[in-house]
Amino acid sequence: MCHNHMQSATEFENMLVHELVHAFDHCRARDLDWGNCRHHACSEVRAASLSGDCAFGQELLRGNLGVAGQHKVCVKRRAELSVALNPACAAPGQAAAAVAACFEDCFRDTAPFERIP
Repeated sequence: MCHNHMQSATEFENMLVHELVHAFDHCRARDLDWGNCRHHACSEVRAASLSGDCAFGQELLRGNLGVAGQHKVCVKRRAELSVALNPACAAPGQAAAAVAACFEDCFRDTAPFERIP
């Protein structure tokens, strides 16, 4: 992680937790395949939800002013953006479809936390 691209300690902490969620997923899943769009999407949903990426303050800074359901909207948006960067998932609509297919189950999975921090 490049410190010259971070604006605050909170941003660094969020990014670190995001990447650690991916590491946790990689270690606990015996057959996780990062080239499988659904596997990648699930980890991105979890990382966006659990890391603070979609905290209310972060969303305000991005200009997203929704209140009701904004966390889920943000998690979907950020997961789709990340999955779309995977060359195996770059076909139009493929990332959105992968996120939609796994969203509810993966959003509910808060391990290793007891709840969304």
